[in-house]
Amino acid sequence: MAPRGLVLIDIQAAFADRYWGLRNNLDAEANAGRLLDQWRAAGAPIFHVRHLSTNPASPLHPETGRIDFHEAVLPAPGETVYEKHVNSAFIGTNLEADLRAAGIDRLVIAGLTTPHCVSTSTRMAANLGFTVELVHDACAAFTQNVQTGWRDGGTVDPETIHQAALDQLHGEFAEVVSTDDILDTAP
Repeated sequence: MAPRGLVLIDIQAAFADRYWGLRNNLDAEANAGRLLDQWRAAGAPIFHVRHLSTNPASPLHPETGRIDFHEAVLPAPGETVYEKHVNSAFIGTNLEADLRAAGIDRLVIAGLTTPHCVSTSTRMAANLGFTVELVHDACAAFTQNVQTGWRDGGTVDPETIHQAALDQLHGEFAEVVSTDDILDTAP
């Protein structure tokens, strides 16, 4: 059986910026780093993804933001890095082709943020036929200010946002698991 590929999505320094608001799961990067350490020790396939925003006001804009990877998950020489401009790690990158070329059909996904790029990439991975384990405590979400036309005002706390995103993914698009669950199994 082919090893699972570890896909780390947008674990970037910019997510420490106050721009995003309050956040849940402050251990997400450390947990992703624990996964990365195990994958490296096993010599298993690792795929880093980072977001390069096209919005000049974004902390993730390549000219004005902090697009560097968080220190807990810095890519090592030879590890594959994909750069994207949209929510999905599969659009505008060679991620799918590289996974298929390596014979990988099972993914472990961790990253930032749960309701955005992690959710979109998880859904797309499942739609493309990959089996996905989504590591809930190696992901995080931020407070959401509700300013949409269908519902006016208020905020939703980051833990509620995180849990709702995971609830929508579990069972249909992924199996939601913990870092310890993954560390107890071989890559």
